Amino acid sequence: MMQMTRLLRLAFESGFPAAALMTTVSVVAAQQPIVTLPEARKMAQAVEPTVVGALGAVRNADAQVRSAKGAWLPSLSASSFGGTTYQEGPPRVNSSTGELVGGNTSSQNLNFGLNASWDLFTGFRRGADSRAAHAARDAADAGLIDANYQATLAATQQFFTALAAQQLVRVREASVRRAEEQLKLAVAKLSAGSATRSDSLRSVVILGTTQLALVSAQADVAAAQAELARLIGAEGRVAAADDSVFYQVASQLDTLALLKEALAESPRVQAAEASARAADANLASTKSAYWPTLTLGASTGWSGTENRNWELFNQRQLGVGLNWNLFNGFNREESITIRSSTLDQADATASDTRRQVSSVLTAQFALLDAARLKIDIAQTSVAAAREDLRVVEQRYRVGAATILDLLNSQEALTQAEVDAVAARFDYLRAKAQIEALIGRDL
Repeated sequence: MMQMTRLLRLAFESGFPAAALMTTVSVVAAQQPIVTLPEARKMAQAVEPTVVGALGAVRNADAQVRSAKGAWLPSLSASSFGGTTYQEGPPRVNSSTGELVGGNTSSQNLNFGLNASWDLFTGFRRGADSRAAHAARDAADAGLIDANYQATLAATQQFFTALAAQQLVRVREASVRRAEEQLKLAVAKLSAGSATRSDSLRSVVILGTTQLALVSAQADVAAAQAELARLIGAEGRVAAADDSVFYQVASQLDTLALLKEALAESPRVQAAEASARAADANLASTKSAYWPTLTLGASTGWSGTENRNWELFNQRQLGVGLNWNLFNGFNREESITIRSSTLDQADATASDTRRQVSSVLTAQFALLDAARLKIDIAQTSVAAAREDLRVVEQRYRVGAATILDLLNSQEALTQAEVDAVAARFDYLRAKAQIEALIGRDL
């Protein structure tokens, strides 16, 4: 900025000395680590908190499925006890010897055993719990896929933001070079007496403006690269690597087929529908409380005491128990009401998710088509603006065009190049949104 001020001061006060007029602001960015798009996506999935949480949800769902399967198996427990029994009592006469002995007695004893039980009938609760567990695991699996795609989408969008900012810096650098060349031309024409001092003054101002635009673009790059580094778990700034595949425009998409695929295969839709199935199974499990339960129980144990020289005696038991909770203060009704409300909300969420996916896809299809058209128009505009600038420069050299004509042509080319970058990355962002919704790459 001090160089620019000096340039302007010299321009106004010292009659445009050539050395001062050739001074430019040079901003050299430090070299940054470079990451490709596949690398950025993979790194983002490894550090994104929602993905880590989704992995935990999958592990929890697997444990729930295992627990639901275990409910069909008998339960088995082992127990043991050892201790001393002390009993107070009045003195008594020994019937064998006729002697008076104390009434307090103590003895040591030991017992251990095995207990088993098996639920023969639980009012269909186990089946409902099993369906709920499997539905919850389906929801967790779909949620993990969706979390991965959302992390991929966030990394992709930020990657393209950084890459677009890097390309805009190059556009602004080219604009600065054109302004410098135009300033040289204006100074040369002024020295030759074929241009006015106003031409040189305008050239100086335009050069300063383009340099300020370059500085602003470089600040945008720093912010975009820093955010990209955060998303992929890196420190500082990370640059986005360019790739020729980004400049390939896909053929017209079959939007109806993609919409149908998204509604059937979208991880977001699958997760919502699986959650609704789990809520329905949980409601059925709660209703099982109205049924009686039937349990088969068996136990065996051994016990011995010091008084009997630790001889072990076996006890066995086998039986069937029936339990029917006829009334529990409306607790069952409360639980059923809560589960019914949860089911209603899950059904509504699943339906809304389908509508949301359809709505977003429809919008992204339109944005994709618009971006495709903008790319064609922008490329044509850039080619036309370059040719126009070439012609106007030649005309200005021979005095057939004014400095305003040249400046307008330069600005038109810069804007066309900026529009071309924006159109390219609008297309890539819309494409990434569609891929995140349908759960696969296009």
